[in-house]
Amino acid sequence: MPEQVAKLIGIARMAAEAPCLEPKRRVEYFELAARSYLARCDSTRVPFRWTINPYRGCEFGCKYCYARYTHEFMEMRDPEQFERKIYAKAFNAARFREELRALPVGETVALGTATDPYQPAERRYGVTRQMLEVFASMSGLHLGITTKSDLIARDVDLLKEIARRHYLRISMTVTTVDVELARLLEPMAPRPDLRLGAVRALANAGLRVVVGCAPVMPLINDSEASLDALAGAAAAAGAAVLWANVLFLKPCAYQVFLPFLEERFPQLVRKYREQYDRAAYLRGAYPEMIQERVEIIRKRHGLDRKSDSAEPEFWPRDPSFRCSMGECSYNNRYSCRNQLNRLRHTWLCCK
Repeated sequence: MPEQVAKLIGIARMAAEAPCLEPKRRVEYFELAARSYLARCDSTRVPFRWTINPYRGCEFGCKYCYARYTHEFMEMRDPEQFERKIYAKAFNAARFREELRALPVGETVALGTATDPYQPAERRYGVTRQMLEVFASMSGLHLGITTKSDLIARDVDLLKEIARRHYLRISMTVTTVDVELARLLEPMAPRPDLRLGAVRALANAGLRVVVGCAPVMPLINDSEASLDALAGAAAAAGAAVLWANVLFLKPCAYQVFLPFLEERFPQLVRKYREQYDRAAYLRGAYPEMIQERVEIIRKRHGLDRKSDSAEPEFWPRDPSFRCSMGECSYNNRYSCRNQLNRLRHTWLCCK
C-alpha cells in the first residue's frame, strides 16, 4: 500500500493520505485538505462562473448522479465509492473569505454542484454552515444553493442574512412526489414531502426558493400527471419557480443507472440503450417536448419565472465597483449594470 500511495499525485495522493474521521457500516468519512474552495467553471451549459463543494462524494446514492466522476480524480474507479467514501474539506474561514473577496461584485457562485451540501455528513462536520457564515459577513455576489435535503431549513437564520447581502437563490431538487419511486431513485435522500416542507419553511421566512425536477427520466417521471403533481406540491409549498432538466448519462452515471434499470425497470432497458449508447445527452424532439410540457404546467400553477427585483439591502454601491466584466469607471457603470442584470435574469429566472 505505501508503494501504491507513493505513485499517486495531486488530489489522488491527498485522498489516499486523508485521515479517517469516522468509519460507519455503510460509509467512511475522511478529512481532505483543500488547496482552494472555489473552482472556476467555464461551461456554457450553466448560469454560474464559480462552484463550491464542501464535500467530495455524496451519501444520498442517487442512481442517476452525474457527479460520480469526481472520485475518479482521486483514482477511485468504482462508481459506488462516490457514496461510500465521503471527504469533508478541512475548512479555513480566513482563507475562504480571501477567495470570496477576490471575486468581482456580481459574480455568480453555485454551492453544491458535485455534492449535496446538506447530506448526512453536514450534521457531523458542518462545513456548509461554516461557509455560509462567511457569506453572511460579506456582500455583493449571486449565490445559488442546490440540495435535496430538508436539513437546509436548519440554516434559515444565516440564509436570511445572506439574502440581505447577496442575490440568493435556493434550489430544492424534487424528482417526484411518489415516495416509493423516490426511494428507488434516491435511496438515502430525504422523502419528497420533507424536502417540500423545507421549501415551505424557507419561503415563509421570505427567501426565494425554486424547485428543480432534475433529472426528468423518460418513461419514469416524465408524464404530465407526474410533473403536474410535482408542480402543484411545489406551488403549495411556496416555491417561486419550477425548472426541469432531462437526464444525461456520462459513463460514470451510465455504469450505475443501467444496472438499476435492469433490476427495477427491465422493460425500459432496450429503449434507454438505444438512446444513451449513442450520446450522453438526448437531442431533438424529446427534450423539446419536455420543456414545452414543463412550461405549460408551471404556468398552470403560477411557477413561470417569477422574478424578485429587489436589490439586497447591503448590495455594494461604490460607483467604481468591479463587475464580472472587469474594472468599471462611473461613466461605464450603466452598461456594466445592464450586463449584470442580464446575468442576474439568467441566474434567478431562467432555471
